[in-house]
Amino acid sequence: MIKRLRASCLFGMALLAAIGLSALQRAPEAAGDSLTGVVASATGPEAGVWVIAETDDFETSFRKIVVTDDAGRFLVPDLPAADYQVWVRGYGLADSAKRAARPGDSLDLTATAAATPHDAAQIYPANYWYSLLEVPPASDFPGTGPRGNGIGTAMKTQADWIDRMKDGCQLCHQLGNQATREMPMLNLETFDSTAEAWNYRLQAGGAGPAMAAEINRIGRPRAISLYADWTDRIRAGELPPAPPRPTGIERNVVLSMWGWGHPQGMVHDNVSTDKRDPTLYPGGPIYGVGGAGLVVTDIATRQSVRMDLPTRIERPRRANSYQGSSTAIPSLYYGDESAGLVSRGAHNPMMDAKGRVWITQSVRPAVVPDWCLEGSDHPYAKYYPIQHQAESRQISYYDPETEKFVLIDTCYFTHHLQFADDENDTLWLSGSTEAIGWLNTRLYDATGDERAAQGWCPTVIDTNGDGVITKPWNEPNAAGDVEIDPTRDTRIGSLDKFRRAYGVIPHPDGSVWISRRFPVPGQLIRLELGDNPPETCKSEVYEPPYNPTGNPDDWGYGPRGIDVDTNGLVWTALGGSGHFASFDRTQCAVLNGPQATGQHCAAGWRLYQTPGPRMKGVDGTANADYHYYSWVDQFDALGLGANVPIATGTSSDALLALLPETGEWVTMRVPYPLGFYSRGLDGRIDDAAAGWKGRGVWASFNTGSTFHLEGGKGTTSEIVQFQIRPHPLAE
Repeated sequence: MIKRLRASCLFGMALLAAIGLSALQRAPEAAGDSLTGVVASATGPEAGVWVIAETDDFETSFRKIVVTDDAGRFLVPDLPAADYQVWVRGYGLADSAKRAARPGDSLDLTATAAATPHDAAQIYPANYWYSLLEVPPASDFPGTGPRGNGIGTAMKTQADWIDRMKDGCQLCHQLGNQATREMPMLNLETFDSTAEAWNYRLQAGGAGPAMAAEINRIGRPRAISLYADWTDRIRAGELPPAPPRPTGIERNVVLSMWGWGHPQGMVHDNVSTDKRDPTLYPGGPIYGVGGAGLVVTDIATRQSVRMDLPTRIERPRRANSYQGSSTAIPSLYYGDESAGLVSRGAHNPMMDAKGRVWITQSVRPAVVPDWCLEGSDHPYAKYYPIQHQAESRQISYYDPETEKFVLIDTCYFTHHLQFADDENDTLWLSGSTEAIGWLNTRLYDATGDERAAQGWCPTVIDTNGDGVITKPWNEPNAAGDVEIDPTRDTRIGSLDKFRRAYGVIPHPDGSVWISRRFPVPGQLIRLELGDNPPETCKSEVYEPPYNPTGNPDDWGYGPRGIDVDTNGLVWTALGGSGHFASFDRTQCAVLNGPQATGQHCAAGWRLYQTPGPRMKGVDGTANADYHYYSWVDQFDALGLGANVPIATGTSSDALLALLPETGEWVTMRVPYPLGFYSRGLDGRIDDAAAGWKGRGVWASFNTGSTFHLEGGKGTTSEIVQFQIRPHPLAE
């Protein structure tokens, strides 16, 4: 791309080149622990570009990144004493030469326009490149299979295809980064066609079987041809639109980054404090879990360690699925090399008021204990016995004081976990939609009795409208589909892994909400325990607005992460349609009865289209980004205000903050290394009296393929602190 000129006349730019920096462009004064300076090019000051200061003097990698102001000035604050390399990255520019510096220095940095539009586009976020993919037109649905139009028969609409493609193919890593759009790990010239190369790529490495299954689900023949066409057009020179440079509040963002984890071990999520009180554990370590086990990073000393997660009974050893291979085609990065890491299914951490880190992980083989099944005397099993024998993830916690793990078995599958702000410190867990489970942690701490401390309720909605749930109810089939007899209540759960519960969040009114991704448009499910659970448990179900025969611009689909603000408004990121959605139950005229099966409360929904380009051929608002999760900043940990919702832009290298009162988006981009892919995030207030310096939001590079990141094989994940200062030069 040709670099955008500043809003000044040619005479003014010539004058600047002749006389150098004016008084308005001089570097700001700074304290001894800051770096200051000005970024300018031949056309004048460069506004809205990133200045990166990085060092390898510590045990972990460390860098800080800031954005220049209107006059091209920058101030990198609070740098620990070390030798730094300082350089500039910005849209329309070539990366600048690196300059050696130490805190207290002032630098004049020279920026140069990218040599060609192609060169400029190499640092664009992945979603801009992915927007060049042309999806099948709406007229090609429903799919007729491999002997028909090549689209999977389960893909009834274009929305089904987009939703399944995003959740299946972007679930583990970005699409649109260099590793996927150009496949540099392969010599494409050795294949008869790009389609053949894509077929080969999707069978390689430990993730090969999963990738093959996903591409088969949406329709291998058609999908392969579309991805091959995408790659061919890019190789022929097609370029995406240029993203905007940071403006306004986006220029106030300060990024601090520490390396953590293992090059072959994915960090799935991170936590730094108790979500209910983000002032706890100020300055403490940041915890991450995933394929690398438990990772603990001390941000003050810049030290990081990892620990294997224990189990009660050893499960069959299985290498981290994101590297190595037992398939016919070895990993294109690691061959048959194995990192020796065992994931234990570790997924999601949360901290409690005692400083313990709670984790969803496998603690035993995937065989449900007898006390969970039919015939057990457990009160919840008597009411609703767990119906399956293959749940593979339970609970553990790590106590930093004792440096020990405690393992807790559960009857139900676990996925995400959240603490309620109640007298029992109830830990709610998502996993199955057939049953929502919880652990009374106060009772467990007092007794150590995991059986007595846990309960679960089936998700049954009051379709007969009598205000209570009674047996027998309408039962779904194995796929989760159900025929409703309006004289009965209806269970809406499913054992289908694609229809399981995903996110979970306790609500201020005492209920708990879960999200369910599939089938399109997905669901939010509310569970109210009542006075005498499980008999008094009652559920409600709400679907984003969706009418396959209506205007696709009005559709929302694919709820994933779910959170709630302090006013009771429920927020969810829609990974399929590319929205941030809020839901207000108080706007619902109908809460039960035969019509209350999902599409009965359009008035409660509000959809906000997230920024970024759409893919080619899309009907409706679906964009090329993918929103893995969402989080509400209830206590203003970031500095944009209380109750600001934030979505992860997993393909846009960004966190996306929505200012609800204005509908304005604040895109907090991570420009280096390319490939920022965050799943969960967490906010902590280290010092409420310290202004912006005492606040921040934490998110990690949570990609399943760290070898896709800029830097390639050997690159580790990073933990990133996002802060918002009052202006770009604030110390």
